[in-house]
Amino acid sequence: MRVFVTGASGWIGSAVVPELINAGHSVLGLARSDASAAKLEQAGADVHRGSLEDLDALRAGATAADAVIHLAYIHDFTRMADAAAADRAAIDALGAALAHTGKPLAIASGVAGFAPGTVVTERDLPAPGAYERGDNQRRALALADRGVRVSVVRLPPTVHGAGDPGFVATLVRIARETGVSGYIGDGANRWCAVHRLDAARVFRLAIETAPAGAVLHAIAEEAVPTRAIAEAIGRGLDLPVEPRPPAHFDWLGFFFGMDAPASSAGTRELLGWAPQQPGLLADLEHYFTAATPV
Repeated sequence: MRVFVTGASGWIGSAVVPELINAGHSVLGLARSDASAAKLEQAGADVHRGSLEDLDALRAGATAADAVIHLAYIHDFTRMADAAAADRAAIDALGAALAHTGKPLAIASGVAGFAPGTVVTERDLPAPGAYERGDNQRRALALADRGVRVSVVRLPPTVHGAGDPGFVATLVRIARETGVSGYIGDGANRWCAVHRLDAARVFRLAIETAPAGAVLHAIAEEAVPTRAIAEAIGRGLDLPVEPRPPAHFDWLGFFFGMDAPASSAGTRELLGWAPQQPGLLADLEHYFTAATPV
């Protein structure tokens, strides 16, 4: 298939593109900048110039493809409502281009919006209004009634791997800067996790085989205690490990305090997917040997 990928040069997209190409698909990647375009060309993808806010470009890319994977998202936690609105408009544009074609569309989302401590499964959806990106999940899944083979791929708080610019890299940076590897409360709250190469396979399998209306979990580990994450960082940096208030972690405090376990049993059974990469704690070494994360 020819697959149009938004966010193709990003953290997860840069794993999805080679996953698709190595499986025999061709990729048309959305690129906003010359640097992104060069990165896609180097990976063997064709370039489609545009941005997440350029809805005409999104519709054109989807129309030119046999399948779409929508990964792009504005990860600015000071503009969460704006980010969700942009995502909603993008989903609508892609859905309109694919309506009544039967073509697959895989939408990236997350596992937030549920009661703390709930082990979230693929059968669960956030209550309407509880989580704006959760509302976008419902909006995407409704495209199944319009002849789109849509699926929602939910990702955990941390998608780890070498070069990770995300939450765990930020925790390592904060530990280096403050001289302590902290956790919130008693550290018993849990994060689910996945290596980005394992996540990339879920997106490929989603467009290849997932039925319309499927909710999929790209989750390798159901529940990693945040204290265990802090202890691994403390060992790696030779720093004390102590409880700290959420403010110690700045904007990340809200997320690091979440208790967000989630299961992928349904996804494994439906797609025949099994994680192959190291788990989060085993994968932390490169976070300490690399340069200080951004």
